[in-house]
Amino acid sequence: MNGNAGELGVIVHEFEPVTLVGGADVTNARLLRAMSIAPHVVAADGGADAALDHGVMPKAAIGDFDSISDRARAAMPSEVQHPIADQDTTDFDKCLNNIDAPLVIGIGFSGARLDHQLAAYNTLVRFPMQRCILLGEEELVFLAPPSLRLDLDTGCVVSLFPLGAVEGVSEGLRWPITGLNFAPDGRVGTSNEALGPVHLTVTTPKMLMILPESTLELVAGALLETRSSWAGH
Repeated sequence: MNGNAGELGVIVHEFEPVTLVGGADVTNARLLRAMSIAPHVVAADGGADAALDHGVMPKAAIGDFDSISDRARAAMPSEVQHPIADQDTTDFDKCLNNIDAPLVIGIGFSGARLDHQLAAYNTLVRFPMQRCILLGEEELVFLAPPSLRLDLDTGCVVSLFPLGAVEGVSEGLRWPITGLNFAPDGRVGTSNEALGPVHLTVTTPKMLMILPESTLELVAGALLETRSSWAGH
């Protein structure tokens, strides 16, 4: 095991999407669904227990290892385990900082504790170059890229929540966002609706998009296809 893995460079390099398993509730159906898009599994600390409980050996387990069980550590080869002794960042931070992949689908990062969930949203904004979808029981959340097109069904709920000052332009939303100034302590854009296909552009990597979990495959495909990225952030 490499106790200084985070200091030596990225741990996981994949040309295909990665499923990242956290320590909150993980169902077998949700894990298999994520893996159908992102076949390579990485565990965030105690997420290793969840992965192993569902019969999946992660390619890497990354975190400060304060919540992983002795049973899980005994079940995984030493080369899979990458403890990073850093109490200033979350395990989700450590994972996104050490995964090089076209897309990350995170499961087990919502539902258990609100403080952990909010911290995960904060991490999405602080790692704008990392395309990542957090999949929950009813909704999914991701950081909006500079430009994104989604072929949504009419009536699909589209919520936009800023974690910083941000503006944007939209096509296909019932209530257009063009000309509006968004901020976490000001205007937010929750409970909007799609009129059909939606095209959204935003000015900075500060806008979270929240969509029904049923859109996972659509969103994953769109994020993988878009060439827009937050270069320099």
